[in-house]
Amino acid sequence: MSIVIVGAGGHGREVFDVVEACGGSCLGFVDDGSPDLEPLRQRAVSLLGGLGFLEELDALVLLGIGESATRREVGHALDARGGLGWSPALVHPLASTGSDVELGVGTVLCAGARLTTHIAIGRHGYVGPNATLGHDVILDDYVTVLPGATVSGAVHLASGVSIGTGAHILPGVRVGEAAVVGAGAVVLADVAPGATVAGVPARPIH
Repeated sequence: MSIVIVGAGGHGREVFDVVEACGGSCLGFVDDGSPDLEPLRQRAVSLLGGLGFLEELDALVLLGIGESATRREVGHALDARGGLGWSPALVHPLASTGSDVELGVGTVLCAGARLTTHIAIGRHGYVGPNATLGHDVILDDYVTVLPGATVSGAVHLASGVSIGTGAHILPGVRVGEAAVVGAGAVVLADVAPGATVAGVPARPIH
């Protein structure tokens, strides 16, 4: 399985580790920005060029962009361009998934991620190291759950949501589209679409 990763920053390199752990091969990275090339050289992998270079490659594509909003924007743009094959979901061997877990294309589960039962994750999701998802959780497309976050049972995270490092989402909560939950926040009640919440208990940031 040959993969090209979109995004050559730190998050992309973390995704690269998951690709290798899953037995895949990475042809290289594409990035329209100016990433630091030294960490890539240390891993003996190349920056192939900008996103336009994808049209010249016969490989699957995986989004290595950490921010949900940007990952969604780039994913939609590449979908509109057409002709690309997305990588299947990748689950690090040190992650664990229970029964009845569905993962959309391009979703990445990092080492230490823990998923229990009856969980659905849409396209291009990301569950970071040591994050946990409880029973009956739904993550729509382009959701990011950063390291150490805890998502309790029957939670619904809408498209483009970002859950910060070490945050806790209590059972039954719905987090609206493109909302952001700050690091370490404890979310007791539903979060409105587009809102940013932080603190214990979590409250909107104006």
